[in-house]
Amino acid sequence: MKAIIPVAGAGTQLRPLTYTQPKPLIPVAGKPIISFIVDQLQAAGVSEFIFVIGYLGEKIRDYIEQRYPEMDKKFVSQDHRFGTGHAIWSARDCLRGADELIIYFGDTILEMDFDAMLQSPNSCLAIKKVQEPSSFGIVELDQNKQVKRVVEKPKIPMSNLALVGLYKIRQVDQLLDALDHNISNNLRTEGEFHLTDGLMRLIEQGVTFDTCNVSIWYDCGKKENLLETNALLLDKDGYASDHLPEYDNSIIIHPVSIGKDCKISNSIIGPHATIGSNATIESSIVRNSIIGNYAALTEVVMKKSVIGNDTSITGFRHSLNIGDNTEIDLS
Repeated sequence: MKAIIPVAGAGTQLRPLTYTQPKPLIPVAGKPIISFIVDQLQAAGVSEFIFVIGYLGEKIRDYIEQRYPEMDKKFVSQDHRFGTGHAIWSARDCLRGADELIIYFGDTILEMDFDAMLQSPNSCLAIKKVQEPSSFGIVELDQNKQVKRVVEKPKIPMSNLALVGLYKIRQVDQLLDALDHNISNNLRTEGEFHLTDGLMRLIEQGVTFDTCNVSIWYDCGKKENLLETNALLLDKDGYASDHLPEYDNSIIIHPVSIGKDCKISNSIIGPHATIGSNATIESSIVRNSIIGNYAALTEVVMKKSVIGNDTSITGFRHSLNIGDNTEIDLS
């Protein structure tokens, strides 16, 4: 089975972190986002991967090459980011002739019944009910629960069923032809060639789409969502670190994920902190935060923060003499 993972986006909503690190490589609960995706797909039986890379794509390529050396993989460059449909179309030479294709966008983590989706006799779209459907691609169903329409970020949504970034396509060549038609005729939605427009062309041609409900959708596109996802995953079995070494005069409040070869002293770590490998933390408090590899924190209080790799932060000491009925906010 073949899968394509578009990871060419610039991650603008996570800047300045994504100026130097692509969003799919940001760690969540001690693991880069893209590894959640690849590991899920491999467990589901996917054996061939195509990665559509662009912004900081060499870092994604290097990570995949090192982390999955035996994987059957190809990398395709999307030199101009003209939308999700254009990303798939960019890899058309690698996709033509495939019997079935999984499309999984590289900025989201899902929990769902993958087997149910793969066993569906038709093409299938993963969906989730949302409160603000105008912010997403939306699926409309007919009375038989079949997909009758998909639309990208409608101003007046007729459904609250959002596309979450996972698709199973059985008519692969037909989808590529639909995307090629839209691109050749410059048929854009809000300036971009969206995958939803290609899917809608297939629906108009009579292709049947089933849907599969996602139980949990971790959207990692914004800092707040990223930290929430980190906390939720650390609370689940199998994600937090076990059997941590004794750190010098420090308190660890679980759940946390702490990488290898970290030096932690006179500090309080947790809860819901992810610390990268080779980090140095001294006389600090870190909670509900993500700290990158080789970061150095000294005398700081870090909460609800995302700190990149090789970052050095030094705080301040405060000496206070405070009387009664006083409130001080140093945040």
